[in-house]
Amino acid sequence: MKKQAVGGQAVIEGVMMQSKDKRSIAVRKNDGEIVVKKNKIQSWISDKKIDKIPFIRGAFILIETMIEGIKSMNFSSEFFLEDDEEETSFDRFINKIFKDKASDAIIIISLVIGLALATLLFVVTPTLLGGLFSKVVDNKIVLNLIEGITRIGILFIYIIVISRNSDIKRVFEYHGAEHKSIYCYENDLELTVENAKKFTTLHPRCGTNFLFIVMITSIILFSFFGWPNPLIRIIMRILCVPIVAGISYEIIKLLGKYDNKLTRFVAYPGMMLQKFTTREPDDKQLEVALEALKAVLN
Repeated sequence: MKKQAVGGQAVIEGVMMQSKDKRSIAVRKNDGEIVVKKNKIQSWISDKKIDKIPFIRGAFILIETMIEGIKSMNFSSEFFLEDDEEETSFDRFINKIFKDKASDAIIIISLVIGLALATLLFVVTPTLLGGLFSKVVDNKIVLNLIEGITRIGILFIYIIVISRNSDIKRVFEYHGAEHKSIYCYENDLELTVENAKKFTTLHPRCGTNFLFIVMITSIILFSFFGWPNPLIRIIMRILCVPIVAGISYEIIKLLGKYDNKLTRFVAYPGMMLQKFTTREPDDKQLEVALEALKAVLN
């Protein structure tokens, strides 16, 4: 059988895996039971053949991935809510306004808030901080480089800060389990815990790699737009997000498809960053990841 392209995401006490036409989420409950949810992928991007258009598909796939990621996180979190946990005033408000569409509304609200925070953290803040150097640096390319380095620094600090949280550490361990399981499949080994343990937690098609490539691509692209006033800079960078995502997506696909000196060189910085976003999983976490993987392969 032809090998499928498989990717995934760590969730709360579990892993989401996705092949071309299937998606599964495996979660270990507090009692030790592994619950697996499996469904066929229904994607309007695929239906409209947008996923076949290079450089255009990246932005659409990114949004769809974020939405499915939020859904997966919400599904896994439901197993760890206390039965007697009181409904918050926000929950009551959402349920009252949207009724049976409350779940969809929460996903949209989460997506909007996430995009707004990402814009503030990785677009507005770096360009304003970079602007402080415009009084002493006259070279527009250097100013764009300073802004880009600031953006990478913020990303690195953000990852370090959240990795200190015990719950996030668990998610990073499942992230490592996801990568090891995929490596096991890609190397044609039986999908067992013992086989998966042999592999590294670092993978070239990881979302962490994608983030780093986005940073580098933005530095190169933004350098062509000079250094206008702060408001224009921020607007231009927001408008260029789909272009940056499109280019970065094509690069990450090439990194997963080819293994040579050039692709290893391009992937290396993002792979090193994964040392902070992945951790060595234990056997039980690998077992969960493998169950999620088997579900999308069968």
